[in-house]
Amino acid sequence: MMSEKEFLYKYLNNASPTGFESSGQKIWLDYLREYFDEYDVDIYGSVVGTINPNQPYKVVIEAHADEISWFVNYITDDGYIYVIRNGGSDFTIAPSMRVNLHTQKGIIKGVFGWPAIHVRVGEKEDPKPEQKSVFIDVGAKTKQEVEEMGIHVGTVATFADELMELNNRYYVGRALDNRIGGYMIAQVARMIKQNKVDLPFTLYVSNSVQEEIGLRGAEMVADRLKPNVALVTDVCHDTFSPLGYSKVRDGAIKCGDGPVLSYAPAVQNNVRDMLIEVAQAKNIPFQRQASSRSTGTDTDSFAYSSGGVASALVSLPLKYMHTTVEAAHQDDIQNCIQLMYEFLLQLKAGHDFRYFN
Repeated sequence: MMSEKEFLYKYLNNASPTGFESSGQKIWLDYLREYFDEYDVDIYGSVVGTINPNQPYKVVIEAHADEISWFVNYITDDGYIYVIRNGGSDFTIAPSMRVNLHTQKGIIKGVFGWPAIHVRVGEKEDPKPEQKSVFIDVGAKTKQEVEEMGIHVGTVATFADELMELNNRYYVGRALDNRIGGYMIAQVARMIKQNKVDLPFTLYVSNSVQEEIGLRGAEMVADRLKPNVALVTDVCHDTFSPLGYSKVRDGAIKCGDGPVLSYAPAVQNNVRDMLIEVAQAKNIPFQRQASSRSTGTDTDSFAYSSGGVASALVSLPLKYMHTTVEAAHQDDIQNCIQLMYEFLLQLKAGHDFRYFN
C-alpha cells in the first residue's frame, strides 16, 4: 500500500497529457480502489469512484487529470520536429527544455533546441519563441530515423521535469495543474473511509479528463451522474508573484493564505457560503476571488448541466501556472483537503440550496 507521499510523487511525476490520461488514471484508481465501494471508467478515460452508492441525494467532488503538452505537427527531412500546442502550452518557456516523446515503443528523449545568445544578433534577427521557431531535436539525422523511433505526426511530448520540494514549504513541478487536485480529492476519499464516516448521501469522487481544452471530461461526467451538489477543485494564480499580475485586475491571492473560494455566476452562492461557514467554524484560513464571467474551471460544466447543479469551486493558489515550476504551498494543500472533508461531514442529505421556494 502506498503512503500519501509516495502516491503524490508517483502520480505527479507520471505524464497525463490531455487526451492521453490513461496511465495517470490507472495510478489514481489503483491508490483509491480500497476506498471506493465501486467505480466507473468512461469511454474517454474519466474515472469516478463511488462511496455509499444508490442514495437519492448525490454529491460529487471533482478535479481534472490532464496536463498541457505538445503534438508533433511536422518532421523536417533533417529530422527536426515542430509542434503545436495540446492545451495552453507556452512556446516562450520551451527553448532548452528537455522533453519526453510518448511513442508505442516507449519514451523517446528530446530537447527543445535554441541558438546561443551570441549568435542572436540584432533585433530583426533575434528569434522569438513561437510555433515557427521552436523545435525538438531527438538526435536524428533524417525524417526516416525519427519515424523509426516511433515518432510521427500526432505523437505527444511533455516536459521531463518532476516534482521536488522547495524550502520544506512548497511542492514544485509540472502539472500541479491539476493533478494536485486529483491528489486532494483522493485524500478526502481516504479520510472518509479510514475514519469510517457514514455519509447520508452518495459521494462521487471524479477525476475528469480533457479540462485543458474546454472542460470536456467534466461535461461528460456531469451529464452521466446528474448530481445534486458539485464541489470542484482546481488551481488559481498567486498574484503576489513579482511579474505579470495586477491586484486591481486579478485580485489579491497569495500562496500560504489558504484555499480560495470564488464568487462567479456559475458558483451557487449558498454552497459557497456553506463552505465559508465551515471554514470559519473549523478555523481553516481562506481567501476570496471574483470572476466576471466564467470560472474557467470544471465548475462551469457542472453548474450548467442537467438543468442546473448547485456547484462551488475550491481553488489552490499556485505560482507560475503552465510552467515546469508550478509551486503550491503545502499548508494550502492540506487546508483544501480539510475544507472539502469538513464540508462533506456536515452536509445533510436532501439539503435544498435553492435561494427561495
